Amino acid sequence: MSDERLDGIETRWSLIRQAHAADQGASVAQARNILVMRYASAIRRYLGGILKDPDQTDDLAQEAMVRLLRGDFAGADPNRGRFRDLLKTAVRNMVRNHWDKQNRRRSTSADLDLLADASETKLEASWLGAWQSNVLDHAWAALKDVERKNPGNPAHSLLQWRAEFPDESSEQFAARLTQKVGTPVRADAARQMLRRARLRFAELLMQEVALGLDDASPQELEEELAALGLLEHVRDFLPADWRERGRLQTE
Repeated sequence: MSDERLDGIETRWSLIRQAHAADQGASVAQARNILVMRYASAIRRYLGGILKDPDQTDDLAQEAMVRLLRGDFAGADPNRGRFRDLLKTAVRNMVRNHWDKQNRRRSTSADLDLLADASETKLEASWLGAWQSNVLDHAWAALKDVERKNPGNPAHSLLQWRAEFPDESSEQFAARLTQKVGTPVRADAARQMLRRARLRFAELLMQEVALGLDDASPQELEEELAALGLLEHVRDFLPADWRERGRLQTE
């Protein structure tokens, strides 16, 4: 990143190990709560896309949260793949079991076509979409927190304005920013502040993605961003030596 190397980021696998530590102390409970808060929305989005039933979605999402809080992922191994893949498999197995039980109660043969190989591409796209939304939500929330703690750095507001008013000139954008900060801002200064806001968002986005990787090397992080359709948010800040140094381009 611009101010820290990738190897300084604690990955989500570190949190998984902490959540399943043998001592069962307060730190373990806290780690499990963090997992739930981080991934509840992604799990619910994915279940909603498969089940198409709000009540069933609520029930299975609750079951998934209970499993995370209970520490049912003690056997998770980063050597077997990414954390998002582990979570996806666990949720899909829950759906299989749920439908299988329903079919047995109705004395009918199991019909799991929605989870069959023919639907693999659609299901994978659904999960990636849910995960992408989850990552973006957390990155935006982190950027909003940056602005809250540093009122003189309206990074979140700047990116929101640019999204809402993409056709505004630099002068119009500077006028909007002047009203926000209460002091005159020139057009060139507004452009620089907007670029710094994009850089900060890119950093936060990459940190969030890195949390789900065991080995958050620059190459693996870049590949994961591409897989999630998020590379466009950071591409402008990747220097030629990015894969060697793991630092974003600040100028």
